[in-house]
Amino acid sequence: MSRILLVLSLLLTPLLTPGAAAQCSSALVASGAYGTAEGASGTAQYVVYLPQPAGCFNGGVILYAHGYVPVGSPAGTWLSQLELPDGTNIPALINELGYGFAASGYSKDGLAVLQGIQDTKALVNVLHGLNIPVRKVFITGASEGGLVAAKSVEADPSYAGGLAVCGPIGSFPQQINYLGDARVLFDYFFPGVLGAGWTASNIAIPAELMTDWTSKYVPAIQNAVNANPLATLQYLSTSNIAIGLNPSNAAAAIVSALWYNVFATNDARATLFGNPYDNIGRSYKGSFNDAKLNATVARFGADFAALEQMANYETDGLLSNPLVTLHTTADPEVPFWQETLYRTEVASRNSLSDLNQIPVLAFGHCNVSATDAEVALALLLLKAGF
Repeated sequence: MSRILLVLSLLLTPLLTPGAAAQCSSALVASGAYGTAEGASGTAQYVVYLPQPAGCFNGGVILYAHGYVPVGSPAGTWLSQLELPDGTNIPALINELGYGFAASGYSKDGLAVLQGIQDTKALVNVLHGLNIPVRKVFITGASEGGLVAAKSVEADPSYAGGLAVCGPIGSFPQQINYLGDARVLFDYFFPGVLGAGWTASNIAIPAELMTDWTSKYVPAIQNAVNANPLATLQYLSTSNIAIGLNPSNAAAAIVSALWYNVFATNDARATLFGNPYDNIGRSYKGSFNDAKLNATVARFGADFAALEQMANYETDGLLSNPLVTLHTTADPEVPFWQETLYRTEVASRNSLSDLNQIPVLAFGHCNVSATDAEVALALLLLKAGF
């Protein structure tokens, strides 16, 4: 894979170069709040960066949809997601290639896929208001933003194409169930570590669990996982949480998967009008005593209203413009199997010619490098003919 990426980068580099002698830098040209699209509530923060000097700008603008931000986070928390894990500044990377960059903070935190779709598209109006001469608009996004990007490309032909990074694009309900399973199985193998347990009679996450997550519960999870390797082995086997090739990744992987249960459950229930998680009838396999596990583990039934709402968060696989996806193969938060499911969905719609998937052989959620991102962007621009 590293050789393939190197060859692709060598072949596609000219597509990303605005001029042989150009030395483009990045500048924040506008920020503030804007009115979001019809149907969305309130306003959202935004930023716009353009290449400098002006001659570097090639007329293409890449809109960016950020990932999950917990409800109650300080204003501007989403801005921290404008960096790759290796420290690369995303607006600077895009501007140095000659493209404009704009991103929205959305009109809602938490589960905000629908708002993200509307609010990101509304950035086009912001660009027009700034008299920026836009020739083509692309959409990119990571994690929750990856789903925003994929659904946007499917539904809106005005986008010339999109790049979805580590998004739950194959099945939203299965993503919900994966994260719910991570919690109920953890409570089974490590009872009491996260409190009294997450049960059908106690679905809501206590405020104390969120408030003391970093100081109290993360160390407790790490200690429990490291102190009981047999329970950890069974937990990883039954939950299918990816840890890559290094067993020492186990604690970090488990913490990251449980984080979503702790910080996303209450808002998901409110946004979807009920409990979306369902493991009634699920048969778990991989423990030393599966019969005992399946008889004892906490069981939940999804509310009908939530099941209906989740249909709005599903992709349909119908592409009329190119979509490139980038996903780490050992992602403990949004599993790589989301890519496999999406490819099957796209194939059923006869849209495979517009889908290009790039696996990144790495551990971690959205753990992609600047090189990974540049290659994916180059492939997208090649497919879009820009």
